[in-house]
Amino acid sequence: MLSRSAPRSVEQYLEQLKAALAGEDPALQQDALYDAEEYLRAEVAQNPGKSEADVLELISSTYGAPEEVADAYRTTEATVRAALATPPRPVSPNPIAKFFSIYTDWRAYTSLFFMLLSLATGILYFTVAVTGLAMSAGLMILIVGFPFFLLFLGLVRALALAEGRIVEGLTGTRMPRRPAHASTTAPWYQRVFEILKDRHTWTALFYMILTLPLGIVYFTIATAGLAIGFALIVAPIFWALHLAGLIHVSGDVQVDGISPWGIPFVVALGVLISALVLHLAKAIGRLHGHIAKALLVRPVS
Repeated sequence: MLSRSAPRSVEQYLEQLKAALAGEDPALQQDALYDAEEYLRAEVAQNPGKSEADVLELISSTYGAPEEVADAYRTTEATVRAALATPPRPVSPNPIAKFFSIYTDWRAYTSLFFMLLSLATGILYFTVAVTGLAMSAGLMILIVGFPFFLLFLGLVRALALAEGRIVEGLTGTRMPRRPAHASTTAPWYQRVFEILKDRHTWTALFYMILTLPLGIVYFTIATAGLAIGFALIVAPIFWALHLAGLIHVSGDVQVDGISPWGIPFVVALGVLISALVLHLAKAIGRLHGHIAKALLVRPVS
């Protein structure tokens, strides 16, 4: 027989797993709860002649008790994090060397790429969100209006999951790898009601709209910073080669206020600005990761 604390239904199992994962990253909790519910529902469906309590008793010896599953997820998460982590870079006590070591930090480059990519994704998400809302409002007077609205919300949740994978890959913020779990045994109208009252549905929609203004800001900062830094590094070098007669620059070239002796200082300024851009990109990537986690991860209550 099952002990008093053993779960006798899938819902009790999930509640105990949720309690065992208390304090862990919400994205990890979402993944664990989704995997557990999917596995448990499948096992119950494959044993129609047995009660949920009997199936769960059998599962405890294979899939594991909630506490064991929680420990397994913690171990796996730590292993994956260690495998994906880059080798620690030596930290120089010299603040100047520490500042310019950003050039060897690959996370700064992936965050910079995220800033450049965010304009395209922002336009896509904003277009989907605004078009979906407008069409849903216009079709609501017809019989197809409400089903279309539900389909639109499902698309938003799917895009939110895809965006989470992009955010995790480029900024390093842990995001869900599974959709938010929902009961598959409840009547369809109850599942629809759960989706409509789920905070995650509306925060994901708000994120879709927010990505466009954020994408414009990110893209502008990234392109302007890269253009200024690159120009200050490359242009004086070409100008010096032109003065040395090694290359020929066609057309009129005017450089006011800069002597050949000032070229190294201009190049150094370009290197400094480029380093600042990389530092800013890494900070923006970390900040956006917090925004995405707050809006795209379903809170586990």
